Amino acid sequence: MQSGATPSLIDQRLITFVGFPVQAWSFAGRTWLSLILALFVAFWLELESPASAALTVASLSFPSRGQGLEKAFYRVIATIIGVIASIVITALFSQTGWLLLFVLATWVGLCVYMASLFDGFRTYAAVLCIITVCLIAVEQLDTPQNVFILGLQRGAAIVIGILSLSLINAVFSAPNYYPVIADRLENLRRDIAELTKRSIAGDSIALETVGALLHRITALRPEITTLSTETSVGRNRSAAARTTMVDLIFELAAARTVASLRAAVQPLLSDDPASHADRNATEKRFFNLKMRAMNWMVSEAWRRDCSVSASIRALRQGMLPLNSRRAPFYRSHRIALENGLRAFVYFGLAALVLVIAGWPATNVSLAFVGILIGLSAMSSDQSAASMLALFAVPFGCLLAGILEFVVLNGVTAYPLLAIGFLPFVIFPALLMTIPSPGLISFARSNLVFTVAIFSPSNPQSYDPQSFLYASLFLCVAAFLLFACQQLLPPLSRSAKLRLLLAEARKDLMEIAARPRYNRTREEPMFLDAVRIGQMVGLAGEASTDREHVDQAIAYFDRASALRLAYTALEILPPNMPEHLRNQAMSALTEANGLSLQIVAYELSQIDDVSTGDAAAALMVAGMILEHELISYEDNGQ
Repeated sequence: MQSGATPSLIDQRLITFVGFPVQAWSFAGRTWLSLILALFVAFWLELESPASAALTVASLSFPSRGQGLEKAFYRVIATIIGVIASIVITALFSQTGWLLLFVLATWVGLCVYMASLFDGFRTYAAVLCIITVCLIAVEQLDTPQNVFILGLQRGAAIVIGILSLSLINAVFSAPNYYPVIADRLENLRRDIAELTKRSIAGDSIALETVGALLHRITALRPEITTLSTETSVGRNRSAAARTTMVDLIFELAAARTVASLRAAVQPLLSDDPASHADRNATEKRFFNLKMRAMNWMVSEAWRRDCSVSASIRALRQGMLPLNSRRAPFYRSHRIALENGLRAFVYFGLAALVLVIAGWPATNVSLAFVGILIGLSAMSSDQSAASMLALFAVPFGCLLAGILEFVVLNGVTAYPLLAIGFLPFVIFPALLMTIPSPGLISFARSNLVFTVAIFSPSNPQSYDPQSFLYASLFLCVAAFLLFACQQLLPPLSRSAKLRLLLAEARKDLMEIAARPRYNRTREEPMFLDAVRIGQMVGLAGEASTDREHVDQAIAYFDRASALRLAYTALEILPPNMPEHLRNQAMSALTEANGLSLQIVAYELSQIDDVSTGDAAAALMVAGMILEHELISYEDNGQ
């Protein structure tokens, strides 16, 4: 350390205690304080379900403030929807027997369908609609008159949990998330700029590298949405981060295009110099146009790199970017429908088994089945999520039992309850700071399950029989869902990959078949990139999975070339010869790269400065379509 350094300048990430940095311990402490405060207020107000306040803290606690605030917003909205649905379903169908179960199964399937159409906390909101109905309507099948009061109590408890968490975060200055996003975007910019340099030098860009970068960029989308609630200038930062993300996709596509163009002209550059003199004037002009088109594409890549740098500066400074862009999310309705139908069947089969079993209070187990169905719907691999629940649920029951009958063991004083909760909150919260999605999910699940099974109340009952029943019903629910998924397995990763690839092929055919003029081609390109990012996340080690992703990237290249050509036609002056415009449209409809190059050459011969960029863009598109290694027509058979 330099002699002039002060402790305030030391990176706190380097200061650790028991293997965890200071920020992790700070987050764990804030989580515990928020949970204890929420329970205290709920006890003081004598709410019927104070555990909901603690569960709200367990669900909304994040190391940074923006993530928790956005999730809190969706939790409130989803709770309102779920309470209304519970009241309506109970009022209309409480005395209809099997029809009520059918309606509940339909609600579960519909919410899973909606969850599959979104990402981030929007998915969580759809899942919470299932959880709310299960906790209010399903658990009260035998006492429907309590649904309204229970819904109000749950809503009040959730508000208390949100306010408690927000207060503790404000008092203890929970960190903002935008510096993390800015650093990640800056790292991505450097990686893509390096790829651009390599492509200019003649190096090729591996498809695996392209897929990994597309996945890294698009995976930031749900995290970027949290910036809007973080500070007073959060909306500006969110817009700047979105714009950066979209421009990064364009810059990566430009770098890959440059590499392809370099490969296309390399044989011409490596020819014997003596053969160059034998070319006629037309061939020379054609060759010069190709080189000018490649240089134009290089300048486009570096121009977009400058735009990315400016947007990252705007993100750090809390300013709006120069050209704000949307970052649309790709939704596969076919996959969502498959997930929704399976959720409907799982809930219906579980209800049938529980009704036939005739156990007392089986509505509690059925409610847990619905909750687990919703939670597994948030995972890209529902089978793995159900398997995780088989281990997380008994482990959570064990922790809750230790807390209730070993640590507390009849304690009624609130300070002792708070101290008893300390290790059961701190340890999972510390694990949630480790950058491992599986570990984070396991830790949060155990924190939630421990609080839910212990179910703190005032006064605490400490009834072993009630605890055993609750644990048994939850374990039965986890096993029932696992058994249902063995009878009707969830949509596999390979099946999802095939569906996404088929949709990519269909979209490419539509681009070629329908002339679409669009001055901003970046957002449709980002939509395609999101789909590839989803496929990379689904792909395993199998060679067929890798082939699906590679084919999708090939479609992405062709779609980008077609959109570039359509944009070039849009910028042509209105006095252009009609036959050239018609010839270009015909070439685009047929995706004929050679014809596009001919049109570009004829445009370059017109003495009009405004046609220069259009001719270069058409030449780029034509060269990409002509030299694409994987034929879209062959793979469309």
